[in-house]
Amino acid sequence: MPDSHTDPRATPPGPPSDELVLAAVERAARHRDKASPAVPIWAVLEHLHLARRSAAARHVRSRLDALCAGGWVERSRRHGVPTWQLTPSGRGRLEAVAGAAGMPVLPESPQHRAWRNARTLAAQEIERFRGHMQDQLDAAALLLDADPPAGSDAWFELAEGLRSACRTLASASYCLHEWDEPDDAAADLDDGLDPGDEQLEPTARRHRRALRAGRRNVALWRDARVR
Repeated sequence: MPDSHTDPRATPPGPPSDELVLAAVERAARHRDKASPAVPIWAVLEHLHLARRSAAARHVRSRLDALCAGGWVERSRRHGVPTWQLTPSGRGRLEAVAGAAGMPVLPESPQHRAWRNARTLAAQEIERFRGHMQDQLDAAALLLDADPPAGSDAWFELAEGLRSACRTLASASYCLHEWDEPDDAAADLDDGLDPGDEQLEPTARRHRRALRAGRRNVALWRDARVR
């Protein structure tokens, strides 16, 4: 069920309507990387862009209970955590609203926010990351030319710095140039596979996929950003 998405960045004013809560449950399930469509409360609140400890969040919890009583959502538990999912009646209610007045407009989705934030941060930091990479390469050149030859500890320490600089620059480059803007019609999950990988030998494909692990995780840039 695609969103009527105008990319609002903030939470709509006032307590979320029942239809907006249903839409958040539906989109949270659609963007979930699990087999089950049932979603926990924190996922619903993320799609409504609401703080977990807020009056609006308490309102959403009470409306979920009411929607459950009305047959629009079904409550279950997963590993002891309460979860919710739309029932056929709830999905029918959303479709009826969409047909009459258009789908409720949700705030920007968490996956789109993650893409936008990563792209913005990469644009801000990539030149500094490139400069740090050049510093590491210059240090390697000095070690190569050292007379007497540099000791092994110097090379071991440089190896750590080079690896960190390369991975940070690679991740920022991916976020800025290669991570396509997500379409909220489906989950935007990074499986570590890119177009053309099918032409690689299986071993090379697995190796390439392993190297790409964490390429969207801007939290891993933290050490590089404080230099």
